[in-house]
Amino acid sequence: MVDLRALEKDFDTVSAALKRRGVDEGLLERLKLLFEEMKEVRRRLEAAQAEQNAKSKLFGQYKREGKDLGELQKEVAENKVRIAALNEELRALEEKLFDLAAGIPNIPDPDVPDGTDEEDNVELKRVLEPPVFDFSPKEHWELAEQNGWIDFERGVKIAKSRFSALRFEGARLERALINYMLDFNRDRGFEEVYVPFLANAESLFGTGQLPKFADDLFKVEGEELYLIPTAEVPVTNLFRDEILPLEELPQRLTAYTPCFRKEAGSAGRDTRGMIRQHQFDKVELVCLTTPEESDKVFEEMVACASDLLTSLGLPHRHMLLCAGDMGFSAAKTIDLEVWLPGQNRYREISSISNTRDFQARRAKIRFKDENRKNRLVHTLNGSSLAVGRTLIAIMENYQQKDGSIAVPDALKPYL
Repeated sequence: MVDLRALEKDFDTVSAALKRRGVDEGLLERLKLLFEEMKEVRRRLEAAQAEQNAKSKLFGQYKREGKDLGELQKEVAENKVRIAALNEELRALEEKLFDLAAGIPNIPDPDVPDGTDEEDNVELKRVLEPPVFDFSPKEHWELAEQNGWIDFERGVKIAKSRFSALRFEGARLERALINYMLDFNRDRGFEEVYVPFLANAESLFGTGQLPKFADDLFKVEGEELYLIPTAEVPVTNLFRDEILPLEELPQRLTAYTPCFRKEAGSAGRDTRGMIRQHQFDKVELVCLTTPEESDKVFEEMVACASDLLTSLGLPHRHMLLCAGDMGFSAAKTIDLEVWLPGQNRYREISSISNTRDFQARRAKIRFKDENRKNRLVHTLNGSSLAVGRTLIAIMENYQQKDGSIAVPDALKPYL
């Protein structure tokens, strides 16, 4: 959640940054009016409380002087009712402010470029050269049919569109990739954790999926439980409502989970193949750290995911996302896009984000600094990697002229 104190204190500066994220000017104007209304109610409340204190002190004086207390008692009682009404009015305004603020995205870092969508993202660098074929490379769904690795029709029969089943070497390679990714991340200093694949509403609020993106979640009927859209949700929420000792930071965690998304708003996009599925495997990195170490940890996470792709021989590029293309909770995001020869283009395979204290404020995750003061941690998350898309990238980059698929050397011990 955005820092409401900072927003109230320096409204013009913060609102200008939020406009870069596409926040509606009308919403910002409503926030401004709410702040002004709350300020006026607080002023009246403080005046009423001061009056109450002053009149309460008069009882002793009136008794000593033998004055009638009736009128004073009446005034104090009436003022008490007024104070209660003002407190209730202030509470209602604060609740309204909280509800509005819950739907406002994070403030972008100053070095995040302006822009509205992926066309405005900035390429930072490329890693490895795309392979050159002496034949026309096929797309992954053609290779899947030829090798029997992915069964799209039976996946749809079992569930619905955007579901698929892996078979034979495809299923084995998916499992090998999960194990390889977890081992790679552990070797880079990330603790492996295993978490629930269901999360409650409080957890999803903490990481920013609720209330704004409820339509993209699969909800369990009759329960306040949802299938997780990413391991970021349960792993970050391991520490919800906690105050961590300074010596326990940074927390550097990695986890495998399946992920479930309705893909609301994606109708007509990537309808063929496994690029955009309702269920997909992912290995995630999550870090909690101090604000002072936040940028360093972000760079380490980007390097980890990029080096993992390099170890598999997969050409990719680093993209700095513009303000309008970042996820709701992100202050800064670097996407890694892998080369897909069949599509003759780069496609996202990892997204690493620094959310600063945005999620920590929502989830109430703090740490006790060297001065014993409670402060909000910074949370970071990123894919290392999206398993299904890595499988697709291997199929397309390692395809042979006869349609068979070679296996990266790094994965051979896992097969």
